Amino acid sequence: MRDRATTDESQTQLLRRIAAQDRQALAEFYDQLAGLVFSTAVRMLGDMAEAQEVTQDVFVQIWNKAATFDGALGVPAHWALGITRNRCIDRLRARQRRHRVLEAMAQEAAAISPAQVAAIEGGLNEEDTAVIRSAVETLPAGQRQAIEMAFFGGMSHGEIAAALNEPLGTIKARIRRGMLKLREDLQAHA
Repeated sequence: MRDRATTDESQTQLLRRIAAQDRQALAEFYDQLAGLVFSTAVRMLGDMAEAQEVTQDVFVQIWNKAATFDGALGVPAHWALGITRNRCIDRLRARQRRHRVLEAMAQEAAAISPAQVAAIEGGLNEEDTAVIRSAVETLPAGQRQAIEMAFFGGMSHGEIAAALNEPLGTIKARIRRGMLKLREDLQAHA
């Protein structure tokens, strides 16, 4: 019992240091809890790669939100596991949404007539292709790179973040801003 209380107090102190942006404290906290966070994520998601991404996301959130930890409401390990659980639930819900979208797309594809298929396979004409290429080239370098990796390279947001050594949220924001700018630019040509 004494050891548990000592561990909880030690982790609470680490969270205070993390709130003050102490990287060493984050490393120590990570060393103590990463195994527990990762194993919980694997159990919930059933996928080791996704569990690794969730583990990274959890510790990024801990870094950003350490100041919000309240020791009166619980212990640091349980707080970290609560963040893990929420991140896993978000992933599972996103999986379900993707599955529903893919099913809807499959149903729509099955309903396309042979004449529509021929028109789609014809692709874009040279003028449309040039307009799109021009719009993509006007994007800021970071947005253009992220969009090209996602849409032409077939990479997930997590894979892009890892390849560019950037936070996942940054990559998602770049893609979203780039897509909004492309939509705006291409609507002007429509």
